[in-house]
Amino acid sequence: MLTTAAVRVRRRRTLYAAALAGALAWGVSACGEESAAAKASPTDWREPSAYRYRLKSTEGERPLIGTLDVTVRDGKVVETVGVDDSGRQVVEQQLGEVPTIAALLEQAEVAREEGADVVDVEYAKDGRPVSISIDWDEKAIDDEEAYALSDYEALG
Repeated sequence: MLTTAAVRVRRRRTLYAAALAGALAWGVSACGEESAAAKASPTDWREPSAYRYRLKSTEGERPLIGTLDVTVRDGKVVETVGVDDSGRQVVEQQLGEVPTIAALLEQAEVAREEGADVVDVEYAKDGRPVSISIDWDEKAIDDEEAYALSDYEALG
């Protein structure tokens, strides 16, 4: 089961609306028991020094589009294998730097800080991200970024 941490930043939102939403969230959070899925949070997961994962990058006009198997050691991508035609093209033509999971989370945080209209991050029960979506400007076309992270495995 997944938990979702979503941040939607709207330039038109007023301080009053934010305060009201915070008060409502605080009141609702006190109701009922916390489910097992709700106990996980993004801070529960720390990027290990070595792992592998599958990255499916879609949306927008960007060089990093496709499905890739990524191996990370000591915080750096050490191996990338293209799984589909687009992913193979990224690897063969070195079209873009393939990110670590930490780099993707940092990218989402930068988008939040810089006022992207939509930043959604979905987390697994253990706190690691499984989906990241960014839309810098909801009125613009092809500025979106979407990442699905699967087949995660910590390496020894």
